[in-house]
Amino acid sequence: MAVREMLTGMPWWVKWIVVPVIAIVVFGGLIASVIAFVIGLLFKVLIFVILVGGIVFVVRKFMSSSSSRGDW
Repeated sequence: MAVREMLTGMPWWVKWIVVPVIAIVVFGGLIASVIAFVIGLLFKVLIFVILVGGIVFVVRKFMSSSSSRGDW
């Protein structure tokens, strides 16, 4: 028996309110962990990009200042 056949005789509020609420209650922990994982991953990618950009900036600044002095 398919879900669509089960829900054919039900009122609209069962289909659009009760079923999603039950799904959130049952799978809420899983959904929260997936969202936390994605946000954590995006945060780590952002930190990585900031650190690499900072290192590139410092190295370029150092190389341009050292080449202009002629110390090498």
